[in-house]
Amino acid sequence: MQGSSPLIRAAHRPFRRRASGRPGGTRGFIHAVLAATLFLPAAAYAQDRDTEAGRRAILERTVAAIKADHPDVATITAAALKEALPTGNFVLVDVRTDKERAVSTLPGAISARDFEARLAELAAEGRTVVAYCTVGARSSSYAEKMGKRGVKVLNLEGSVLAWTHAGGDFVTSSGPTRRVHVYGRSWNLAADGYEVVW
Repeated sequence: MQGSSPLIRAAHRPFRRRASGRPGGTRGFIHAVLAATLFLPAAAYAQDRDTEAGRRAILERTVAAIKADHPDVATITAAALKEALPTGNFVLVDVRTDKERAVSTLPGAISARDFEARLAELAAEGRTVVAYCTVGARSSSYAEKMGKRGVKVLNLEGSVLAWTHAGGDFVTSSGPTRRVHVYGRSWNLAADGYEVVW
Protein backbone atom coordinates (compact mmCIF):
# COMPACT_ATOMS: atom_id res chain seq x y z
CA MET A 1 0.00 0.00 0.00
CA GLN A 2 2.84 2.36 0.72
CA GLY A 3 3.55 4.44 -2.35
CA SER A 4 0.04 3.96 -3.74
CA SER A 5 -2.31 6.88 -4.20
CA PRO A 6 -4.39 8.17 -1.27
CA LEU A 7 -7.48 7.01 -3.12
CA ILE A 8 -6.29 3.42 -3.31
CA ARG A 9 -5.12 3.44 0.33
CA ALA A 10 -8.52 4.79 1.45
CA ALA A 11 -10.30 2.12 -0.52
CA HIS A 12 -8.45 -0.59 1.39
CA ARG A 13 -8.97 0.91 4.87
CA PRO A 14 -11.56 -0.92 6.94
CA PHE A 15 -14.70 1.11 7.54
CA ARG A 16 -15.19 2.31 11.09
CA ARG A 17 -18.54 1.66 12.68
CA ARG A 18 -20.45 4.27 14.62
CA ALA A 19 -21.99 3.51 18.00
CA SER A 20 -25.27 2.96 16.13
CA GLY A 21 -23.67 0.08 14.25
CA ARG A 22 -23.88 1.84 10.88
CA PRO A 23 -20.70 2.22 8.84
CA GLY A 24 -18.85 5.47 9.39
CA GLY A 25 -16.05 7.21 7.59
CA THR A 26 -17.91 8.83 4.72
CA ARG A 27 -14.65 9.95 3.18
CA GLY A 28 -13.33 6.38 3.16
CA PHE A 29 -16.55 5.14 1.61
CA ILE A 30 -16.47 7.77 -1.14
CA HIS A 31 -12.85 6.93 -1.89
CA ALA A 32 -13.67 3.24 -2.04
CA VAL A 33 -16.51 3.86 -4.47
CA LEU A 34 -14.30 6.07 -6.62
CA ALA A 35 -11.57 3.46 -6.67
CA ALA A 36 -14.04 0.76 -7.61
CA THR A 37 -15.55 2.81 -10.42
CA LEU A 38 -12.41 4.46 -11.73
CA PHE A 39 -9.59 2.00 -11.29
CA LEU A 40 -10.90 -1.53 -11.09
CA PRO A 41 -13.16 -1.47 -14.17
CA ALA A 42 -10.29 -0.15 -16.26
CA ALA A 43 -8.30 -3.30 -15.63
CA ALA A 44 -11.35 -5.50 -16.17
CA TYR A 45 -12.23 -3.52 -19.30
CA ALA A 46 -8.79 -4.14 -20.79
CA GLN A 47 -9.01 -7.86 -20.03
CA ASP A 48 -12.57 -8.13 -21.40
CA ARG A 49 -11.45 -6.69 -24.73
CA ASP A 50 -9.17 -9.67 -25.40
CA THR A 51 -12.05 -12.01 -26.22
CA GLU A 52 -15.07 -11.70 -28.45
CA ALA A 53 -17.32 -12.61 -25.52
CA GLY A 54 -15.70 -9.87 -23.44
CA ARG A 55 -16.17 -7.27 -26.17
CA ARG A 56 -19.78 -8.33 -26.55
CA ALA A 57 -20.35 -7.99 -22.79
CA ILE A 58 -18.91 -4.46 -22.83
CA LEU A 59 -21.11 -3.65 -25.83
CA GLU A 60 -24.22 -4.96 -24.05
CA ARG A 61 -23.50 -2.79 -21.00
CA THR A 62 -22.98 0.21 -23.27
CA VAL A 63 -26.25 -0.47 -25.10
CA ALA A 64 -28.10 -0.69 -21.77
CA ALA A 65 -26.67 2.69 -20.73
CA ILE A 66 -27.67 4.28 -24.05
CA LYS A 67 -31.20 2.88 -23.73
CA ALA A 68 -31.40 4.35 -20.22
CA ASP A 69 -30.33 7.74 -21.58
CA HIS A 70 -32.92 7.56 -24.39
CA PRO A 71 -35.90 5.73 -22.85
CA ASP A 72 -38.41 7.00 -25.41
CA VAL A 73 -36.52 5.72 -28.45
CA ALA A 74 -37.87 2.49 -29.92
CA THR A 75 -35.20 -0.01 -30.87
CA ILE A 76 -34.56 -3.12 -32.93
CA THR A 77 -31.81 -5.63 -32.26
CA ALA A 78 -29.19 -6.49 -34.85
CA ALA A 79 -30.33 -10.12 -34.90
CA ALA A 80 -33.98 -9.12 -35.48
CA LEU A 81 -33.02 -6.68 -38.24
CA LYS A 82 -30.75 -9.20 -39.94
CA GLU A 83 -33.58 -11.74 -39.97
CA ALA A 84 -36.27 -9.29 -41.17
CA LEU A 85 -34.19 -7.32 -43.67
CA PRO A 86 -34.53 -9.66 -46.68
CA THR A 87 -38.34 -9.63 -46.57
CA GLY A 88 -39.10 -6.33 -44.85
CA ASN A 89 -39.66 -2.84 -46.19
CA PHE A 90 -36.81 -1.04 -44.42
CA VAL A 91 -35.00 2.24 -44.85
CA LEU A 92 -31.57 2.10 -43.20
CA VAL A 93 -30.20 5.49 -42.23
CA ASP A 94 -26.49 5.71 -41.45
CA VAL A 95 -25.99 8.78 -39.26
CA ARG A 96 -22.20 8.44 -39.11
CA THR A 97 -19.77 10.85 -40.76
CA ASP A 98 -18.77 10.68 -44.42
CA LYS A 99 -15.37 9.35 -43.34
CA GLU A 100 -16.96 6.51 -41.40
CA ARG A 101 -19.42 5.65 -44.16
CA ALA A 102 -16.61 5.61 -46.73
CA VAL A 103 -15.16 2.53 -44.99
CA SER A 104 -18.43 0.58 -45.16
CA THR A 105 -22.17 0.67 -44.52
CA LEU A 106 -24.93 -1.81 -43.96
CA PRO A 107 -26.26 -2.99 -47.34
CA GLY A 108 -28.69 -0.48 -48.85
CA ALA A 109 -28.13 2.20 -46.19
CA ILE A 110 -28.30 5.89 -47.01
CA SER A 111 -26.95 8.91 -45.17
CA ALA A 112 -29.10 11.00 -42.84
CA ARG A 113 -28.71 13.88 -45.30
CA ASP A 114 -30.10 11.77 -48.18
CA PHE A 115 -32.92 10.45 -46.00
CA GLU A 116 -34.02 13.93 -44.99
CA ALA A 117 -33.83 15.16 -48.59
CA ARG A 118 -36.26 12.37 -49.59
CA LEU A 119 -38.25 12.31 -46.35
CA ALA A 120 -41.76 12.33 -47.85
CA GLU A 121 -40.93 9.41 -50.10
CA LEU A 122 -38.82 7.31 -47.71
CA ALA A 123 -40.87 7.75 -44.53
CA ALA A 124 -44.01 6.61 -46.33
CA GLU A 125 -46.60 4.41 -44.65
CA GLY A 126 -45.49 0.83 -44.25
CA ARG A 127 -41.75 1.49 -44.32
CA THR A 128 -39.70 0.90 -41.20
CA VAL A 129 -36.93 3.44 -40.75
CA VAL A 130 -33.90 2.24 -38.78
CA ALA A 131 -31.04 4.58 -37.86
CA TYR A 132 -27.60 3.41 -36.85
CA CYS A 133 -24.14 4.72 -35.97
CA THR A 134 -21.23 2.98 -34.25
CA VAL A 135 -22.83 1.92 -30.96
CA GLY A 136 -26.26 3.59 -30.97
CA ALA A 137 -25.77 6.89 -29.15
CA ARG A 138 -25.77 9.19 -32.18
CA SER A 139 -28.57 7.22 -33.84
CA SER A 140 -30.67 7.41 -30.65
CA SER A 141 -30.29 11.19 -30.70
CA TYR A 142 -31.21 11.18 -34.38
CA ALA A 143 -34.32 9.09 -33.71
CA GLU A 144 -35.36 11.58 -31.02
CA LYS A 145 -34.79 14.50 -33.39
CA MET A 146 -36.81 12.89 -36.16
CA GLY A 147 -39.56 11.92 -33.69
CA LYS A 148 -40.00 15.62 -32.91
CA ARG A 149 -40.60 16.11 -36.64
CA GLY A 150 -43.26 13.39 -36.60
CA VAL A 151 -41.13 10.69 -38.21
CA LYS A 152 -40.86 7.36 -36.39
CA VAL A 153 -37.30 6.08 -36.47
CA LEU A 154 -36.06 2.95 -34.71
CA ASN A 155 -32.55 2.82 -33.31
CA LEU A 156 -30.41 -0.19 -34.15
CA GLU A 157 -29.29 -1.35 -30.70
CA GLY A 158 -25.51 -1.47 -30.62
CA SER A 159 -25.49 -0.28 -34.24
CA VAL A 160 -22.56 -1.43 -36.42
CA LEU A 161 -20.82 -3.06 -33.46
CA ALA A 162 -23.86 -5.22 -32.67
CA TRP A 163 -24.25 -5.85 -36.41
CA THR A 164 -20.80 -7.49 -36.40
CA HIS A 165 -21.79 -9.70 -33.46
CA ALA A 166 -24.89 -10.76 -35.43
CA GLY A 167 -22.63 -11.72 -38.35
CA GLY A 168 -24.02 -8.94 -40.55
CA ASP A 169 -22.67 -7.92 -43.93
CA PHE A 170 -21.05 -4.61 -44.86
CA VAL A 171 -20.61 -3.07 -48.27
CA THR A 172 -18.69 -0.33 -50.01
CA SER A 173 -19.39 1.26 -53.38
CA SER A 174 -17.31 -1.54 -54.93
CA GLY A 175 -18.92 -4.50 -53.16
CA PRO A 176 -18.87 -6.57 -49.97
CA THR A 177 -16.25 -5.93 -47.30
CA ARG A 178 -15.29 -7.07 -43.81
CA ARG A 179 -13.93 -3.62 -42.93
CA VAL A 180 -15.85 -1.50 -40.45
CA HIS A 181 -15.16 1.91 -38.95
CA VAL A 182 -15.49 1.76 -35.15
CA TYR A 183 -15.14 5.50 -34.44
CA GLY A 184 -12.11 5.21 -32.17
CA ARG A 185 -9.82 2.84 -30.29
CA SER A 186 -12.09 2.76 -27.23
CA TRP A 187 -14.98 1.53 -29.41
CA ASN A 188 -13.03 -1.40 -30.83
CA LEU A 189 -15.71 -3.87 -29.73
CA ALA A 190 -16.42 -5.59 -33.05
CA ALA A 191 -16.77 -9.33 -33.34
CA ASP A 192 -13.91 -11.47 -34.58
CA GLY A 193 -13.64 -11.77 -38.34
CA TYR A 194 -13.96 -8.04 -39.11
CA GLU A 195 -11.19 -5.61 -39.93
CA VAL A 196 -11.68 -2.55 -37.76
CA VAL A 197 -10.43 0.94 -38.56
CA TRP A 198 -10.76 4.32 -36.83
